[in-house]
Amino acid sequence: MNFEFATSNRIIFGPGSLQKAAPLVKERGAKALVVIGRCIRRVIPLLEQLKVHRIDYILFSVPGEPTIDLIDQALAKARTSDVDVVIGFGGGSVIDAGKAIAAMITNPGDVLDYLEVIGAGRKLVNAPHPYIAIPTTAGTGT
Repeated sequence: MNFEFATSNRIIFGPGSLQKAAPLVKERGAKALVVIGRCIRRVIPLLEQLKVHRIDYILFSVPGEPTIDLIDQALAKARTSDVDVVIGFGGGSVIDAGKAIAAMITNPGDVLDYLEVIGAGRKLVNAPHPYIAIPTTAGTGT
């Protein structure tokens, strides 16, 4: 079964959907930060598609639950590399980390400025960087 669900965001689902990712990235720019889990083998089909579409990329691994320090490391890498889009390819931790990175690239201050409960709980000032989530699990967040 194939379907496309369009709201304020898009959900593309079904066999062959991964082939649509690189063209979507290309619409948003020429360089991507690809956030992955521990295993690089799973993301190789996506990386091959990015190469075919002449999209530069840098990888950032999230080996477990994302921490503030990990997000700070990813932000430093993304900002100094001048990425146009963030791609999260993996499970819940990767998807969550990608969302945080995309939100923080465009917003001033520290991650703690925006976290509720343990941080200042400020609202984001700027829209997030373009973000494409490619879940590889079937958890509640996907």
